[in-house]
Amino acid sequence: MRTVHRAIAASMLGAVLLATVGCSGQPMTATEGGTLGGGLLGAGTGAIIGAAVGHPLAGAAIGGGLGGLGGYAVGSQMQSQDAQQQQVNQQISQQQQEIEQQRREIEQMRQQQQTE
Repeated sequence: MRTVHRAIAASMLGAVLLATVGCSGQPMTATEGGTLGGGLLGAGTGAIIGAAVGHPLAGAAIGGGLGGLGGYAVGSQMQSQDAQQQQVNQQISQQQQEIEQQRREIEQMRQQQQTE
């Protein structure tokens, strides 16, 4: 039972440390959020598994590191997709503005032809 309490304490300590390091006062990017989330989940899972073999702190450290790496990879991919989507949205917006400008020009040309 004492080992389980150590595992819980280790995962809570890891969570507090990761949350403190991850908070800079600005919104987190997808990469940062993925890294933090993966690290927290990995540390908690690692602490529980480590407690089963008598090494909760080592389990939390290993699990946190592996979870952080996995979370970084997922978050980075999500951030990349978001950037690509923003670029597509900007292109669509520019094209809509060009279409609207051309529509106004066509309407002006029609009005000029009617007055002639």
